[in-house]
Formats: sequence, C-alpha cells, structure tokens
Amino acid sequence: MLDFDYTFQWRVAIEALPAMLSGAWVTIETAALSMIFGVLIALALTAMRDARNVVLRSVSGAWVSVARNTPALFQIYMLYFGLGSFDLQISSWTALLAGITFNNAGYLAENFRGGLKAVPHTQVRAARSLGMSAFKAYRLVVVPQLLRIVFYPMTNQMVWAVLMTSLGVIVGLNDDLTGVTQDLNVRTFRTFEFFAVAAAIYYLIAKGIVFVTRLLAWKLFRY
Repeated sequence: MLDFDYTFQWRVAIEALPAMLSGAWVTIETAALSMIFGVLIALALTAMRDARNVVLRSVSGAWVSVARNTPALFQIYMLYFGLGSFDLQISSWTALLAGITFNNAGYLAENFRGGLKAVPHTQVRAARSLGMSAFKAYRLVVVPQLLRIVFYPMTNQMVWAVLMTSLGVIVGLNDDLTGVTQDLNVRTFRTFEFFAVAAAIYYLIAKGIVFVTRLLAWKLFRY
C-alpha cells in the first residue's frame, strides 16, 4: 500500500506570490524583447535569403539551420559559457535574451519566407503597373497579407519564448519566474507548492497571450 505522508503548505507559496509575480514580469519583459529583436532580425534574414549575394544567402541559411536544428539550451550555453572561454563575459540575462532572440529569429525567418511565397508575385507587378513604388507596393499589398499569414505562428513563437525563459536558471539567472521559484524552493524545501504555483503562472501567461492575440486578429483581420 502506498504510504503518502506529505503535508501541503500552500500558505507559504501564497505569501511568496508577490515575489513570484515580480519574477513573472521579468519573464514577460525578456520574452517580449526577444520577440522584438527576433522579428527585426528575421526580416533581415528573410531579405538575405533572396539576395543575389552568395555570402548573405549563406549567412542567413546557416543562422536559420543552426537555430532550428540545435537545442535552445545549447545556444544559451554557447553564449554564456562559450564566450566566457574567450574572456568575453556577459550576464546571465544577456545570454538568455540573446539565445532566445537567436532562436526566435531562425524560426520567424522561415515563417516570413513561407508567408512571402504564399503572396502571389503577380500582385506586386500589378501594383507596380499602377504606378506604385516597390516600397509602397510591399507596404500596401504584400505586408497586410503577410501579416495575416504569419500572425498565428508569431503568437506560438511568443508563447514559446515565454517558456524558454525558464532556461535562464541554468546559467544563474535568479530574478525571472523560474529563478525566483528555485530560490524560494532552496530556502523552504516546499518544491511542489512553489513549482505548482509557478506552472500555473506560466499557464496563465501563455493563455493570456493567446487571448490577446485572438482579439487583435479579430480586429485586424475581420474583413
């Protein structure tokens, strides 16, 4: 017969909730920054993939390939410990942000590239024949359709970025949600309570992102 002898102490976790929510804010900030930088880099990588310059195409292809085919933890390790081997010291938060940004950019670049291919190029030619500049044609014709195509993959990537911030604890980050939770666990040994609450917070953040983006999609793409 299973002998279950564990007394739950949820009050300890509830009392620590303000500290955990503060860590959750750091998590959200880190994920949001990684998405902003990731989108900007992904746009550049997408343009480079179709460039005539072989070097630009090779750099873009290598970035996407490495980002998509190596573990995110490995990428963060290389930035934190790998650069440290060459006396290039960066903080654990910087390594985490750079690692997630690198990963986001690789996945988003492929999403953007696929989205561009889904927009018929004849529409650009038609817009140009009406007197639009190339920039105006892309801004008014291509980008609205591209945004509709890649919007939901970007939502999934944002959720993934939030969850990936938990890897920061591996390189010593202790002020995000996972880091704060681990610190509280070490001091109180109430592992189940603290990590159950942390998991619930991560779940609510992820669901909140999906809810907000669905509202945005309804407002942006209802016509």
